[in-house]
Amino acid sequence: MYKLKKALYGLKQAPRAWYEKLTEFLINQDYKKGGTDKTLFVKKDKGRLMIAQIYVDDIVFGGMSNQMVQHFVHQMQFEFEMSLVG
Repeated sequence: MYKLKKALYGLKQAPRAWYEKLTEFLINQDYKKGGTDKTLFVKKDKGRLMIAQIYVDDIVFGGMSNQMVQHFVHQMQFEFEMSLVG
């Protein structure tokens, strides 16, 4: 058994591997993948929506409550090494 020490960046499969890992995480967090746009994820909770749009290695997101947005930010920072750019 070998441990891969090379980062995903620079590999042809990097965007696909990142998208698959992120998709699995979001689905496990009760997000639903968009029907037409497979890079759109929506979570409904008590009549409120949280939306995340994935573009390569960027995520644009927003929600109907500050609590939902902050929860999303904390989840993402806990699971992935990410920075928030306003």
